[in-house]
Amino acid sequence: MNRDKALAFVQLMRLDKPVGILLLLWPTLTALWLAGDGQPTLANILIFTAGVALMRSAGCVINDFADRNIDGHVARTTERPLATGRLTSYHAWACFLALIALAFLLVLLTNPATIKLAFGALGVAMLYPFMKRYTHFPQVVLGIAFSFGIPMAFTAEGVPVGETAIWLMLGNIIWTVAYDTEYAMVDRNDDLRIGVKSTAVLFAEADKMIIAALQSFCVLVWIIIGVTNALGAAYFLAVVIAATLFVYQQHLIRYRERDMCLKAFKNNNFVGLAIFAGTLVALS
Repeated sequence: MNRDKALAFVQLMRLDKPVGILLLLWPTLTALWLAGDGQPTLANILIFTAGVALMRSAGCVINDFADRNIDGHVARTTERPLATGRLTSYHAWACFLALIALAFLLVLLTNPATIKLAFGALGVAMLYPFMKRYTHFPQVVLGIAFSFGIPMAFTAEGVPVGETAIWLMLGNIIWTVAYDTEYAMVDRNDDLRIGVKSTAVLFAEADKMIIAALQSFCVLVWIIIGVTNALGAAYFLAVVIAATLFVYQQHLIRYRERDMCLKAFKNNNFVGLAIFAGTLVALS
């Protein structure tokens, strides 16, 4: 494989843009630490970290396959490998199958309950890229896909999927809708022109207000998790930091400028990091 094709595969899997991996990783690690009461097994930490990277990459590949005839008409995505022809649909499917095969080998190292959940995670991940053709809520489907790691973390640690896991999942789904709406705001004009659906299109002029409401709900959920698990001052300081970052994001998107909306989206990496760090310190 020559250097140009190797780079195209890196771009197809979005390994050159790791923020997506981190957005998926932080809530998964938070769940692992809560499930393991601050001491998750090293094996599960390694399995879930590698699994997150593989499944997020696989999700990007199937997304680009689904959008291969659309990306060339959207300013942000015109240079993606399938849109430019540097890679073909065959390359995409081969890469996707290789990634999910590796992820499946990893999940086989866990237990039957986690393996069963993995099939659901794969199904939702494959469904998401096609939803923008049929519903204005593909961001909700993405949120579900990005939240499957939470119950899987609990079952892998041998803990029932109870109240804490459910709150974490709900908060993560809502958070994903908020930040992926910021992301969709970048493409909104192109999406309107070519008929692609998203929450950014649906929310229209109410977008900033609805994002703020979703972010407020996330903060409330994180407070509930902290109270019910008696996580202490370090965790609640992390929630305050996350809330402050949400206020900063509202400042960034105030004029709905493409670059600022993309910056706001990327800033969510620090939100997830703050909540995980607060959980880590609280359970130490």
